[in-house]
Amino acid sequence: MIKLITGKKGTGKTKILIDAIHEAENKSNGNVVAIQKGSALNTDITPKVRLVNIDDYAVAGVEGFYGFVSGILASDYDCTDIFVDATLKITGRDYDKVGEMFEKLAKVSGDTAVTCTISADNSELPESMKKYIV
Repeated sequence: MIKLITGKKGTGKTKILIDAIHEAENKSNGNVVAIQKGSALNTDITPKVRLVNIDDYAVAGVEGFYGFVSGILASDYDCTDIFVDATLKITGRDYDKVGEMFEKLAKVSGDTAVTCTISADNSELPESMKKYIV
């Protein structure tokens, strides 16, 4: 299941994401993973959540991001939620390619909720991404 939190820079996407992470942490009977670029979430996330700085793994581009998230899904059957902040800083801003990647990710994510922030206005996004907006 894919969920996108969208909006221009400064519209509160990360705050919404942090609240969703805390909610998942309290409700989940499995593992919760938060992926960030840099250290923006370090002080807001408790140690119960697996916090990953994607820069530590030299992941970039749509294909790299898809492979990274798929690897988490494949290696942790107890993972109930994956949260990603600043998705477009990782994948790039080719919205069509990013939309195709979310289509593929939706097929492999199964019951795991994958929630991502997207720094863009809804009107800029292709239909392949709009259907995942929450």
